[in-house]
Amino acid sequence: MSRGGFELDQETKLLAADTDPAVREIIRLSTKAEGWLCDSAQDGITALKLLRRNTYHLAILEAELPEVSGYIVCRHLRKSMRMPVIFISRHGNEVSRLAGFEAGGNDYVIKPFYPRELVARVKNLLDIWGHSSYASNVIRAGDISLDLGSHQVMVCGREVKLTPKEFDLLLFFLRNQRQAFSRDSLLQLVWGQDFFGSDRTVDTHVKSLRGK
Repeated sequence: MSRGGFELDQETKLLAADTDPAVREIIRLSTKAEGWLCDSAQDGITALKLLRRNTYHLAILEAELPEVSGYIVCRHLRKSMRMPVIFISRHGNEVSRLAGFEAGGNDYVIKPFYPRELVARVKNLLDIWGHSSYASNVIRAGDISLDLGSHQVMVCGREVKLTPKEFDLLLFFLRNQRQAFSRDSLLQLVWGQDFFGSDRTVDTHVKSLRGK
């Protein structure tokens, strides 16, 4: 598959961008132990160059990258690619964490971190985004079909336009059919465990999906 969606093979490829070579090495060794490939970048410009040249399943970005911050890298990424992003930072205050999620991040990890915890978070996001059980470009359920490559959603042969979060929510439902989830579970699994907001957000998006 071209950039913007997961490749059809099962080889998991990550991008890790951090100023500290020791942190990059920890991430490389931890991901290698899982059988994943991991490219590294020491600054935001290098990270952007790698993102343009390669297809990745997930990006780990230090928020305070030099040259171009991790927040800006994530915003550029979101313009043309769909993949989960984990921010890592030595700052754990509310302002920094909110900045990460507002930039488009899916998770936020405070330094120093436990390598196994980071790997667990990566696995969780890859599973939510469908890489671990990836088998087809198109997911179908009844009269609904969702194309992961073009992000086209069809209902009874008619294309339906969804917002990015509606798309993520529908994708989650299609990959977890015949299962019931509470509002809190959906907020954690789709919006992210550090989402700041009301659980009524779920009701609003589900209502919108049903209407479309």
